[in-house]
Amino acid sequence: MGFSDRILGKKHVNGGPHIEAVAPASALAGGEIRISGSGLRPQELHRPRVQFGDVEASIVVSSDGFLVARVPEGATSGPVIVATDGHVSNAQNVKVAVPIAESLHPVTNPALDAEGNIYATFSGPRGQKVPVAVFKIDTNYVVKPFVVEMMNPTSIAFDREGQMYVSSRNDGSVYRVTPNGAMTTYAEGMGIATGIAFDREQNLYVGDRSGTIFKIGRDQQMFVFATLEPSVSAYHLAFGPKGDLFVTGPTTSSFDRVHRIDPSGSVSTFYKGLGRPQGLAFDVEGNLYVAASLGGKRGIVKLTPDAHPNLEVAGNGLVGLAFAPGRSAILATTSGVHHLAWNIQGLPLLPE
Repeated sequence: MGFSDRILGKKHVNGGPHIEAVAPASALAGGEIRISGSGLRPQELHRPRVQFGDVEASIVVSSDGFLVARVPEGATSGPVIVATDGHVSNAQNVKVAVPIAESLHPVTNPALDAEGNIYATFSGPRGQKVPVAVFKIDTNYVVKPFVVEMMNPTSIAFDREGQMYVSSRNDGSVYRVTPNGAMTTYAEGMGIATGIAFDREQNLYVGDRSGTIFKIGRDQQMFVFATLEPSVSAYHLAFGPKGDLFVTGPTTSSFDRVHRIDPSGSVSTFYKGLGRPQGLAFDVEGNLYVAASLGGKRGIVKLTPDAHPNLEVAGNGLVGLAFAPGRSAILATTSGVHHLAWNIQGLPLLPE
């Protein structure tokens, strides 16, 4: 019988620890969660014990009314409890993302095809060729090489027909990739090409690190759609439910912006106050999720349609996300991808 089985069998008593809330309620291993309540510090001022199932967490900060715990390696989704002076708190559920592929190097969102296969890059330092540029992770989470000849793959997008497109920040090109991993040049001459996204009419938008966003029609005619200030890169792109294009680009500031660009190319600020905002995605309710820091805490930040922020997932090194079937999400860090059962329905990237 594990520690959590023993202590969860004990009855919570008055005066013992009590958990009122855990925030955020989802995390990756290494992420920090805040547990609020009462009686959370032992009378002898020793540190309490926080358990994720049978795995004990390290405590970052502790007080009677709240504590901050770091999600331990090996933790899984389930009950979290606090133990002090032989008493055990009530349990609160926390969802923990499961690693599904490691030793990768994504620099933005992962991508999913119509069958649910996941694609992630090994981008590498700019100008350095790596043995495998894009990996395919099938629905059984088997990782296979998919694209081998591309330098510095950056962003991946699928059109309505299921055709894959990948940008390269090495040569300023976007490549079209066949189902067997063969690639041809789709568009070129776009500086340091980064984020890519399709609109409803199947025009492809490509961000450049200088802040320029190119629009490429289905006839492959290209023109400048919008321009951000030169100090801001158009590194990550996503279309919202009303047809506006949302753009982020990380800088050294802790007050970076999420830009909104209307269909005419007019740029405005949707939200200001994130640290190093990167990959982004929408749910069906119109909420925007961004891999970023909020108030110094790294994770996935939710921005409501009226731009109210909240940290929804705690996790270090997050660079992007993609919603997956079954109300779940695929989260990308700088070194791998993770699956999170999240109970959120993602907005289809290519609505009919």
